[in-house]
Amino acid sequence: MLVHLSIRDLAVVRSLDLEFERGLTVLTGETGAGKSILLTALGLALGERADSGFIRPGAARAEISLSFGLEDAADARRWLDENELSEDGECLVRRVISQDGRSKAFVNGRPVTLQALQELGSSLVEIHGQHAHVHLLKAAEQRRLLDEAAGNESLLVQIGNLYDRWRSTRCELEKLTNTAKDQAAREELLRYQIDELEQHGISGLDYPALVDEHTLLANVGKILTTGQAQLELLYEDESQSVNARLAQAIHALSDLSRLAPELEETTALLNEAQVQVKEGALQLRRQLERIEADPGRLDWLEQRLGDIHRLARKHQVRPEELPGLLDSLRSELNGIAHGSERIEALESDLRQVLTDYGKVADMLSQRRRTAASRLQSRISEMIQELGMPQGQFLVDVGAENAKEPTPFGLDQAEFLVSANPGLPPRPLAKVASGGELSRISLAIQVAATDSKTVPSLIFDEVDTGIGGRVAEIVGQKLRALGQGRQVFCVTHLPQVAAQGHYHLLVEKVSTDGVTLSTVRKLSREERKQEIARMLGGIRVTQQTLAHAEEMLNSHLQSELEV
Repeated sequence: MLVHLSIRDLAVVRSLDLEFERGLTVLTGETGAGKSILLTALGLALGERADSGFIRPGAARAEISLSFGLEDAADARRWLDENELSEDGECLVRRVISQDGRSKAFVNGRPVTLQALQELGSSLVEIHGQHAHVHLLKAAEQRRLLDEAAGNESLLVQIGNLYDRWRSTRCELEKLTNTAKDQAAREELLRYQIDELEQHGISGLDYPALVDEHTLLANVGKILTTGQAQLELLYEDESQSVNARLAQAIHALSDLSRLAPELEETTALLNEAQVQVKEGALQLRRQLERIEADPGRLDWLEQRLGDIHRLARKHQVRPEELPGLLDSLRSELNGIAHGSERIEALESDLRQVLTDYGKVADMLSQRRRTAASRLQSRISEMIQELGMPQGQFLVDVGAENAKEPTPFGLDQAEFLVSANPGLPPRPLAKVASGGELSRISLAIQVAATDSKTVPSLIFDEVDTGIGGRVAEIVGQKLRALGQGRQVFCVTHLPQVAAQGHYHLLVEKVSTDGVTLSTVRKLSREERKQEIARMLGGIRVTQQTLAHAEEMLNSHLQSELEV
């Protein structure tokens, strides 16, 4: 449960620290005092979108910190363990919002994403908003509430996954089927192109090697003439070649080395140079001897390269890319050839997915009908206690009109109500007045929380539109709900406020022309004053104080009688 809340520079709050206990905590205050700021802080701390507009004017940033005890939060403990964020049986959540609109979130001192924060928050706190009765008129919300009461989370995940598989399989099947009409012409073209490329030996094409060979044969004359001239210059001219001149120089320097020993190193270098010249010349001779003119081979190469360049232009690729193109065309042809097999496989997959979907949908329908029976009995009993003595609440689970699978199964759930005996049940939107709709919404929310494991529940002015005896019963229901968990309720009704185990007052104060909101826990006497204010308005009399005292004592007397 929520143990501690700390707020710094959020909206109209400069600094606030609150400690909380198990039970029903009511929050009251004048209209406009800022009662919603606590809910805003909780929502932001647990992952709602934030921007710089939440920061108190003049402050650099806003910061909200929450501390939770995890004794009654098994789902939260499991999530923390799975994400390696556990910390000695407690959970510390912190959210910091900066002036640039960015925010940072931390769980037990370690940074987390907003998505992770929302996942954790859903297992710690559940907020029931003041506009829940408006959402209640929507079919999707009615189905969601029924599934929640039935505990259908895992089945909904299964059927959602099956729906995704069915949709993707059907899309692929439709695409293949629609393109099958054009495949015959495409297959004929592919076969022609592949045959043409294969006839020209493109499979084993080594284009760079062909180009190199063609360059060599096309320049044989130049290579042999120039090569022979250089061979003469290097070695074969016995008197004027480089080799002969080096020999003369070496001989002369060898004689001088006896007179100038320092010339020996130079002589040795020239000896090495002569050896290198001789080896180079001999290698050049061997290479020239291997080169022969081959006009027939040259003609073939020119024809071969001409065909390759023509094919490359035709297919708009570079010559060296032709083998890859041939592989691509073969792969496409193979895909077309096996297209009918793929269509048959997809049709089989589609039938299997629909079979699996039907099984899960049937299980989902059965659980919904069972939960509907239980839920309608529980809510009927509760709305009768809430001022509709003849009211009957029904949950109609029928087949969805959709011809195809949906992400939520094959059912549609509709909430029906009969406010008076003898009248057939009709949809909520057609028969329930505003006050009746508020009471039904509250009954559904309270009934739906019975089986939940979330340790902290927050009801934000869910008692709007009711009063008198019904308001007192609502307060009793919320107090009973708080016997086993932590419940917060923002309320304008003294009958509800009087039922709280704890009472927080939200006030506005002005200091130096700046208006701020404060929250403080009320003592027993202060509670009486606040409830008297809620009863009497501006003028609080002894009579209203006595009435407030009586209201505070009434729930104690009721509990003693129980």
